[in-house]
Amino acid sequence: MNKPITVALAGNPNSGKTTVFNNLTGTHQHVANYPGVTVEKKEGGTVFEGRHIHIVDLPGTYSLTAYSLEELIARNFIVEEHPDVVVQVVDASNLERNLYLAVQLIELGAPLVLAFNMSDVAAARGFEFDTALLSTFFGAPVVPTVASKRQGMTELLRAVVSVADAGVSQPRPRLDYGDEVEEELDRIEAAIVAAGVEDPNRSGRWMALKLLEGDSAVDERVGSDAVREAVRASVEHLSTIFRDSPDVVIADRRYGHVAGACREAVRRTSESRVTTSDSIDNVVTHRLFGIPIFLALMYLVFQLTFTVGEPFMRLIETGFADLGAFMAAVLPAGPLKSLVVEGAIAGVGGVVVFLPNILLLFLAIAVLEDSGYMARAAFIMDALMHRIGLHGQSFVPMLLGFGCSVPAIMATRTLSGRRDRLITMLIVPLMSCGARLPIYMLIAPAFFPRHVGRVVFIVYLIGILLAVGAAKLLRATVLRGEAEPFVMDLPPYRMPTAKGVLIHTWTRGSMYLRKAGTVILGVSILLWALSSFPKPPEERLAGLEGQRRAVAELSYSVTGRVGQALEPALTPLGFDWRIGTALIGAMGAKEVFVVQMGILFAVEEGEGKQEKLRGLLRANYTPLGGFCIMLFCLITAPCVATIAVTRSESASWGWALFQLAGLTTLAWVVTFLVYRFGLLLGVGG
Repeated sequence: MNKPITVALAGNPNSGKTTVFNNLTGTHQHVANYPGVTVEKKEGGTVFEGRHIHIVDLPGTYSLTAYSLEELIARNFIVEEHPDVVVQVVDASNLERNLYLAVQLIELGAPLVLAFNMSDVAAARGFEFDTALLSTFFGAPVVPTVASKRQGMTELLRAVVSVADAGVSQPRPRLDYGDEVEEELDRIEAAIVAAGVEDPNRSGRWMALKLLEGDSAVDERVGSDAVREAVRASVEHLSTIFRDSPDVVIADRRYGHVAGACREAVRRTSESRVTTSDSIDNVVTHRLFGIPIFLALMYLVFQLTFTVGEPFMRLIETGFADLGAFMAAVLPAGPLKSLVVEGAIAGVGGVVVFLPNILLLFLAIAVLEDSGYMARAAFIMDALMHRIGLHGQSFVPMLLGFGCSVPAIMATRTLSGRRDRLITMLIVPLMSCGARLPIYMLIAPAFFPRHVGRVVFIVYLIGILLAVGAAKLLRATVLRGEAEPFVMDLPPYRMPTAKGVLIHTWTRGSMYLRKAGTVILGVSILLWALSSFPKPPEERLAGLEGQRRAVAELSYSVTGRVGQALEPALTPLGFDWRIGTALIGAMGAKEVFVVQMGILFAVEEGEGKQEKLRGLLRANYTPLGGFCIMLFCLITAPCVATIAVTRSESASWGWALFQLAGLTTLAWVVTFLVYRFGLLLGVGG
């Protein structure tokens, strides 16, 4: 039998599923998103004994009841795509929690293989399994594995081929939920048949069970008022009998089946003892030491991402600068030369320059996740973050936002809930990124030479406070709802594998180049075109050379005209058309603001350029106006790269444009209030 085999890889978070997937597929992986959502779809392949095996890594989930997007995606793939085999990766050291998912896979009728992963950890904790008996209880082969050491992978693939060829080869247990529940299941199933709403992909009993649990996705699919009335009556009847909701009763029976199987087939060879993980947790999750340790580790991640990455960024910048200089020397003067050098090369360079940060960030996150520490970090920060309406895991992307918003928004992938993910990525740009620092270091010394550090600190603090307020506002309005309840197993600490870490790092880096790069390149070329055309008549440029000619050309372009058109809207903030033009240029990259201001004030290149520019700023703007420039640049629309990544990570231009419009509006309102209040206090001079 040479038919290719499709395998769905399922399992709880922290069960080692990703390591199993990496072992089985190696570098033969493809990462995309499920259509219309931001949940990752990882696929890969391998060949075993002449059989081609296609493996789909389903989202990590504790259950298949559709309370979350991840659960719904995992369930729908199994039901609708009909994989030949479902392999559930089970944390063998936490058996009862993990096998709850196995019971639900049995109810779905999926051809099942159970991979008892981390068997070495379970053995160290004194657990001994009767795998043959467990296989009988769950109607599926049980294969002990240690994915971190690549142990059991051959046996796992052999079991996959066996089940794929035989189908459901063992008798499957049918859970008995008790006479009362079984009677109501029969009644609802009969109503489904009578209404003619059976689903060829789902058994009537399974649909009845999901409806009794209050599964909204199945209820929507059935769409029958008669069936809904039958379900309502059954829920009311069972709630009266058990004094609890049917979904709780059903969950209790499932856990009862798992607990019974474990009592029969699992033996404890030693007394419970404090493990190494427990000893480490006593320190790293300590109520006093936990947060300082976490902040120290995040500081190291921050330094790795943005300090260690700096030489590589400079190397890439130099490479693209040399390429630009070479093309400028080769190409004749004209629009083509400008397009290639200032548009395409500058645009691509603006994308690739972030790659060292992206790779180092995900390298650090992969190590922390695979070691088991990231679960502790989220646990430590959860209580604090919930006070501002966010998930504990939101803290890491927000912290990384002080370096660069692009990798910070990509880091929101560690959040499980879509609402928490969206809120976090929308407010990350309020964490003042490193690209804004050149603006502050131009403005602050110009107007506040004795208080530069204090003023810049105040600007950073304002960003943090605005992020907190924005999170609360979003949670109460467009993304209304409580932050997701924090339920996370704390897996044992383990040594990350080099292969797993490198695969994780490279797949994210390559996704950044593929997804964000094309969009950023296109918009960068668009910004170049808007800043380069139309060209003024030659008579308007007569007698102008160098910087003065550049100012005249820029002011005549679409960007310059838009800046002048925006002047009435910017005047209430203390800005003029030159500030507006520089802000438009900064959409490409925030540092461009400084470059644009140098051009607009006709400051020649050379030694002392920054001091000359600061002198001109003092002559044209007030200290209050200077502070408002920094404030507006802090809050306003992020750079093109950030907008593109927001679109990519949210899978929606709507959210990216909402971020763009929302932050721009917020910047105008806050800056207006600060400027007008400052004038009232007489500090405008």
